[in-house]
Amino acid sequence: MAIRLIASDVDGTLIQDSTPNLYPEMEEAIKRLKERGILFCAASGRQYQSLENVFRNVADDIAYIAENGAQIRYRHRNVSVTPMKREDVEGIIKMLRPYYGECEAVISTPEGSLVESRNQTFIDLLTYGYHNTFRRVKDVLEQEDEIIKIAVYHRDSIRELGESRFIPAWEKNVKACMAGEEWVDFMDKSVDKGNGLKILEDYLGIGRQEAMAFGDNDNDIGMMQAAGESYAVDTAPEHVKKAAGAVCPGWRKKGVYQIIQAKIFGE
Repeated sequence: MAIRLIASDVDGTLIQDSTPNLYPEMEEAIKRLKERGILFCAASGRQYQSLENVFRNVADDIAYIAENGAQIRYRHRNVSVTPMKREDVEGIIKMLRPYYGECEAVISTPEGSLVESRNQTFIDLLTYGYHNTFRRVKDVLEQEDEIIKIAVYHRDSIRELGESRFIPAWEKNVKACMAGEEWVDFMDKSVDKGNGLKILEDYLGIGRQEAMAFGDNDNDIGMMQAAGESYAVDTAPEHVKKAAGAVCPGWRKKGVYQIIQAKIFGE
């Protein structure tokens, strides 16, 4: 069955973590895919506004599974938005606050993010690395915004802290997962890139066997399982590779582009 939808994780799979630009060859591939009636979808823990910046030269030609699937957009409209329960938001924020200074947090809404941090290095990362849309606030819990994701960051690696403390503390109540080496994400229990891909497939009338997916971390496993053809990059943890149908080169060797060139364009 012919591929009609290609979904790819962004950071660590398609491009280097926390960088703002997509390489020209991939932009051209996305345009060629559109000409063949194949939709490309950026699937990421990033907010929609950050993704739109990365794909700015082809922004109108693709779909978006943002915030790990908490927000799905296509053709300038929300296909799906899934908020977190207020009691979960309050509990997670209160858990994280003693770690502020060691860690930083970004609280996502459909319109952008809320940030309590006063760490200028982290603010610069959000501004110039991710190109996030965000509002600095004194107390997130005093805001009335609809919260769709909480992300906690630790420079270089959060894996030990995330897997030993943050994820076990909340995985029974919410979806809690590693989202790259430096991030742990919390969303509503129903939110997953895999569910996001299924929602998009249903919305577009595309079957599982007509979808291809690429990923590199725990939050990509559901998405790879929701696609008929899937690839984990060679830098992914072993359990992520085992969840995928095959392994491909990572972002340094433009592995996603290589597979599209070979499998779709026969080049």
